[in-house]
Amino acid sequence: MVIGQFRDVENGANSTLEDLEQPLVIKQEKIVSYEDEYGSDEKSTEKSGSIWMVLLSTCVAVCGSFEFGSCVGYSAPTQSAIREDLNLSLAQFSMFGSILTIGAMLGAITSGRIADFLGRKGAMRMSASFCITGWLAIFFSKGALALDIGRFFTGYGIGVFSYVVPIFIAEIAPKNLRGALTTLNQLMIVTGASVAFVIGTIISWTTLALTGIVPCIFLLVGLWFVPESPRWLAKIGHEKEFQIALQRLRGKHADISDEMAEIQEYIVTLQSLPKVKLLDLFKSKHIRSVIIGVGLMVFQQFGGINGIGFYASQTFEEAGISSKTGTIAYACVQVPITMVGATLIDKSGRRPLIMVSATGTFLGCFLAGTSFFLKGYALLLDWVPIIAVSGVLTYIASFSIGMGAVPWVIMSEIFPIHLKGAAGSLVVLVNWLGAWAISYTYNFLVSWSSSRTYYIYSGFSLLTILFVAKLVPETKGKTLEEIQACINADRSRRQDIIS
Repeated sequence: MVIGQFRDVENGANSTLEDLEQPLVIKQEKIVSYEDEYGSDEKSTEKSGSIWMVLLSTCVAVCGSFEFGSCVGYSAPTQSAIREDLNLSLAQFSMFGSILTIGAMLGAITSGRIADFLGRKGAMRMSASFCITGWLAIFFSKGALALDIGRFFTGYGIGVFSYVVPIFIAEIAPKNLRGALTTLNQLMIVTGASVAFVIGTIISWTTLALTGIVPCIFLLVGLWFVPESPRWLAKIGHEKEFQIALQRLRGKHADISDEMAEIQEYIVTLQSLPKVKLLDLFKSKHIRSVIIGVGLMVFQQFGGINGIGFYASQTFEEAGISSKTGTIAYACVQVPITMVGATLIDKSGRRPLIMVSATGTFLGCFLAGTSFFLKGYALLLDWVPIIAVSGVLTYIASFSIGMGAVPWVIMSEIFPIHLKGAAGSLVVLVNWLGAWAISYTYNFLVSWSSSRTYYIYSGFSLLTILFVAKLVPETKGKTLEEIQACINADRSRRQDIIS
């Protein structure tokens, strides 16, 4: 239905991550800033007239983010019950847990073209349909195959959500609200995972699968009441629909003429830029940006987040405490700390926040590893559960405050506009490959040695600190052009030293 409606939309244009990373070009005087809130009555009316549709559209979109979190958080509280009810081996459950990331990787890779072909709303509808199908397959499963198929489908759905939700929010929000509204994406992912953690301790794994359908239903219903992305409509040449959508978002009486003209000018400029191939990323003038973007994603994943998060209940059980108590505590830590991180990112700066975060994940993994070391040698057994819980909670709190979101923010800022699509695709691919590698190998590594597994993860956290200190520039408060100048200046200095 939607496919048929938009079949004539795309004539070779390729959607890429530049839609997310490049802000809408908006003159500040036309979109009310925070400093204007005590200004004229006309401006106050414009602000109050536009904000509600923007907020409604954002709330609808982040149902997809909540669904993302629900899928990610599903395996942690259900591991023991699923293995017992369906008689799954450790390898089979590891495949079930990790195949989500394979589906998500494919979803992320194809999401750009889907979002351009179907539109942002159409892509979200398709994603919700995949997730619903996957949850139903899990609910009715009687063995490993149906579980894996369902998990793969939900993974594909959230892979598309991971691209299209922040794209949609960035494209509908006025400049003065874009940062705050975009952070809701990460916050709702964490909230969805935390809710799955908590309710998964009190309901069966089949019932928990049905709860995963709920945010999809809210999303599908809500999409009927919100406009399509104005930028996408302008990009495909639907001028009338573009104007109507932008007017709905900015308010009935808002003057949108300047914003319309500048969005159209930006799209013309974007389409005139040369097409970039993947190999172009590895030219000397771009290689440092690629190293920074890829390196941050490697360190984000190889710090162990998907292993620790996917199988948290198992970790708490091995440490000798109730899995329910541990997972509830885990869930309760994530949300408020993520909110703190969102408020700090534009105050403390990217580099300090990510280095503090990596220091915390090192400490958390070191404590958890030490608890298992003590348990293995029957030392201080009364302290083992306390140290293990403290370590895991320190880890998740530290990750939530910086390592979870900051690498994505930096990635969105360090690439020139014409490289954002190809570079973003590469970075997303690396991120999901790392997520799969960690989530699949975690159980096997823990079976080999729990303490050494956590010490390995802590080692990657230390490397993260060194990597950021040596290579990653501070991007807070800088324009994209200033960031590029900073990166190129550092590259020139290194070349001068070598020569």
